[in-house]
Amino acid sequence: MVLKEENQELNETEEKDLDFMTSQKSALETGTRGSFICQQCGKCYNQKGNLKVHMRVHTGEKPFTCQQCGRSFPRKESLKSHIRIHTGEKPFTCDKCGKSFSHKGPLHTHMIVHAGEKPFTCKLCGIMLNRKGNLKTHMRVHTGERPFTCDRCGKSFTRNESLNYHMGTHLRENSFICHHCGISCTNKANLKTHMKVHTGEKPYTCLQCEKSFKYQKDLKRHLQTHSAKKTQCSECGKRFRKSSNFKNHFCLQSGERRVAVDS
Repeated sequence: MVLKEENQELNETEEKDLDFMTSQKSALETGTRGSFICQQCGKCYNQKGNLKVHMRVHTGEKPFTCQQCGRSFPRKESLKSHIRIHTGEKPFTCDKCGKSFSHKGPLHTHMIVHAGEKPFTCKLCGIMLNRKGNLKTHMRVHTGERPFTCDRCGKSFTRNESLNYHMGTHLRENSFICHHCGISCTNKANLKTHMKVHTGEKPYTCLQCEKSFKYQKDLKRHLQTHSAKKTQCSECGKRFRKSSNFKNHFCLQSGERRVAVDS
């Protein structure tokens, strides 16, 4: 989850960093207005190389590729930052709690937690959030947008994390299959319980009468018959655990008495 958040942070700031760093570099080098102008957005740069890097924002060119996962980036610095996800390097540390991050962006976001700041406010309900991404996700409560859809069953979700959790149910469905009848179970325990239908196994035994059962719930239900108070018929002395059985028996006894009197 942390890696995903840091990756998302890198996505959101990548293009902004690209323009900011190239323009800052030009300004520091000459201190004057640049002579290399982007024909698409009008931004100026003092070096042709900086303009070339900036143009990747418009062209979508990403010449720097990660050898481990194949993801590409427009800047070498972005690739270097991305590599930390694979190496586990976290050079940016919070000086208040010691938590470390692989990118500077997530550290800045984390610092807001310590400051207690919630600069992003929902205009519809007024709720205040500490991250722009959280506000974007929250807005789906009002819009009803569910952009993350399961390609197996078509169910949609407001958050990607919810979709990932849901997908696990489909994976588990096909993981535990009964080889006798082909039924699928969501986990190993359910498959083991189901197998008793085929094996006839009855591992749960009553210690009072030695009657056995396939399932623990059936044994618990049976044990109540031993602990329940029995009602005794005053006519014949027969005992009943259930009041409904006693009532039926009583009515039967009463009917027999009426027949005997009439005869």
